[in-house]
Amino acid sequence: MRNPGLKLTGFLFAFREASRSVSPNRMSNFDSDGGSDFEWEDRGDLAWNEFDWERYLREQDDAIERYLRFYEACRNSAERLDEVAEKMNWSQEDWTDEAEGETVSEEAEAEEEFATPDDVYTLHKNPIFIATKAIYLGLKRSWTSVAADSAKVPQSLAISVQAALHTGEDHAVQAIHALDFGDYAMAVSLFKRALGALNGTFSLLSSPTLSENPAAMEWRDEGLPRLFDLREIWLRVMAECRDELDRPLDEES
Repeated sequence: MRNPGLKLTGFLFAFREASRSVSPNRMSNFDSDGGSDFEWEDRGDLAWNEFDWERYLREQDDAIERYLRFYEACRNSAERLDEVAEKMNWSQEDWTDEAEGETVSEEAEAEEEFATPDDVYTLHKNPIFIATKAIYLGLKRSWTSVAADSAKVPQSLAISVQAALHTGEDHAVQAIHALDFGDYAMAVSLFKRALGALNGTFSLLSSPTLSENPAAMEWRDEGLPRLFDLREIWLRVMAECRDELDRPLDEES
C-alpha cells in the first residue's frame, strides 16, 4: 500500500494505473527473476560505431544538465519534482494504454528509422536515472566548490561527505539497472541501500564538526532539500515496485 503522503500526480515514477513503468517496456514483459521477453534483435539493425555512441552519450549528458537547470529554476517550489517532470515532457499521457496504441502504430510506420538517436533506449534515458544523476551532480559540484578550501571545511569532513554522496548515487544507479531488467525485488533492496547511504549523509550534516564551519552550514541548508527530494523519488519507485511484486500473477496474463 502506498504512503498516502506521497504526491504521485504529474510525476512519472509511480503510476500504478499506467501499463508502463519507468522502463520503456511494459511491466508484464518481465518476470521477477530478471528475465525479459524483450529481444534486442527486435530493435532493428543498429550499427553504430564508438563515435555514434559518443554522440548519443553526450546527448544524454545534456538531458541531465537540462534537468538540473529546470530543477534549479524550480527549487523554491514545494512541487518542484512534478514541475520539473512536466518541463522534461515526462507526461502521464505518454504512459497510458491509449498512448501506447498510438506509439505501436507510429513505430510500425517508422520501423526502418528505428535506429535514430531519439528512438534508441538505454538506461541513460530512464527518468529516474536522469533525476538521480542530475540532483547528485548539483550536490557534488557545490560541495566540491566548498570543500576545496581546507580553511572552510576540514578535509576529513570533506572526504566523508563526498564518499557518502558517491555511495548513495552508486547504489541508486544499481537499483535503476535492476528496474530496467525488471527485477523489482532487487531494485527495492538496492534502493534501501541507497537510502541507508542517504541517512549516513544526513548524519554527517548533523555533526558538530560541520556546525563549526559557516560555509559547510550554508551548503547544508541548500543541500538538505535536494537530499530529501532524492529520498522521495526513491520511495515513490519502491512503492511502485512493491505494488508490482504484490500483484497476483493472473493479473499479468
